[in-house]
Amino acid sequence: MLRTLPRSRTSSGTAYVERGAGDETLVLVHGVGMRIEAWEPQIDRLAENCRVIAVDLPGHGFSEALGGSPELPGYVAWFRRFLDEIDAGSVNVAGHSMGALIAGGIVATAPERVKRVALLNGVHRRNAQARKAVEARAREIGSGDFDREAPLARWFSREDVGTEAYCLVRALLQAVDPAGYAAAYKAFATGDSVYSDRWPQVTCPAMFLTGDGDLNSTADMAREMAAAARRGWAVVIDGHRHMVNLTAPDEVNRALADWMTSR
Repeated sequence: MLRTLPRSRTSSGTAYVERGAGDETLVLVHGVGMRIEAWEPQIDRLAENCRVIAVDLPGHGFSEALGGSPELPGYVAWFRRFLDEIDAGSVNVAGHSMGALIAGGIVATAPERVKRVALLNGVHRRNAQARKAVEARAREIGSGDFDREAPLARWFSREDVGTEAYCLVRALLQAVDPAGYAAAYKAFATGDSVYSDRWPQVTCPAMFLTGDGDLNSTADMAREMAAAARRGWAVVIDGHRHMVNLTAPDEVNRALADWMTSR
């Protein structure tokens, strides 16, 4: 049975979890098809030393969906409103996958709101073949007739099948609202280049982390973004794929803890 963390809600219907306390606030933004529970190893560890806020994407978990057919800037605007609603001030933002695109968008458009930014398994300027594949997947999901378990083969290695992390992600994919999933996936499929040329203007510490086996959010993408950012660096974790925060939580938590102390 899928364990649900107790949430608070903003006046506009965004659901979030808050844990810990301290001078630093870390906001976690998950990827398409997931929800707050996908961050649980990070929430548990990082809340020991700072205030951690994890948020459900629109149309995911317990958050209200966005109206219409929003593209990536619509999700970035939603995230900025969320920060305003919780009166968070300047925060540290870590996003995974679609959440990484949102993190990149907020630091590009509202840099005064971001002290540090971390992109986990972020996608950057897909090649033509990758773009064609992800756009086809977006159309399939948008049709309402799609395989909810298809991402598992891309996100996990064979050795991960049946593990706690694998079973959690499988359960989250089964539970996701199809309309919210389709809307976010469409924005994800078309969002990889929206803010891609803005990294040279980002002045805060910026970490780009992925697994060396992630064929879609590749190590080369992480290194390219890190090289473009003024204070960027890449972390590539060997032997892991797209859900590296769940399959290698200790390594990811150490990397995030180091990033949280960077100047």
